[in-house]
Amino acid sequence: MELKAAMEARTSVRSYLPDPVSVDDLREMVRLAGRAPSLNNAQPWRFVAVVDKAKCERIASLVRDKLGTILPEPKTDAQQKATSRLYDYVDLFGKAPALVIAASRTYPGFLDDALMTTGLARDAADAVRGHPYAMSLGASIENLLLAATNLGYGACWLTVPQIASSSIEREVGIKSPWKLGAVVSVGRPAEEAIQSPKKPLEEIFEVL
Repeated sequence: MELKAAMEARTSVRSYLPDPVSVDDLREMVRLAGRAPSLNNAQPWRFVAVVDKAKCERIASLVRDKLGTILPEPKTDAQQKATSRLYDYVDLFGKAPALVIAASRTYPGFLDDALMTTGLARDAADAVRGHPYAMSLGASIENLLLAATNLGYGACWLTVPQIASSSIEREVGIKSPWKLGAVVSVGRPAEEAIQSPKKPLEEIFEVL
């Protein structure tokens, strides 16, 4: 598949066939993820592929348990619907044949050091720069998603697992200075994957 075709075809796939994901294919996804641009070429990422069914379900259960501690008891139909949908979403990714856990870390650069001479804390300096480490990780995850599409898989960049980041880090052995950066579910799509409608070019682009 050509790059443009993969970009046109990539979409968030949340429901998968039970077929296992080849470890060689996962390695190729991560290899290409590692080709992404990053701040000062720091390459602030590491990846753990989880292919054991019980461990995928365990990670989902950690997220489900955390949701139970932070979500209020639904008091309206709308709240009940939103809560049920969230739990259904967690159950879906727990059934994925593979989860790719991305870890990230900060990487002090010369601009960080310069900004800190103004009295800014490192976190504040990072915010002033628009969180470049998050940008770097995002670039690598996009490469991973496109690689998965190219290999005939569906994938979804998950955000809900972040609420249980500490528990997931312990589960997969992520240790300081590394932190959970992203979770991506991967598998063969259970149904035809069609990209959701995107905004027209005229709405997102202008020339000055």
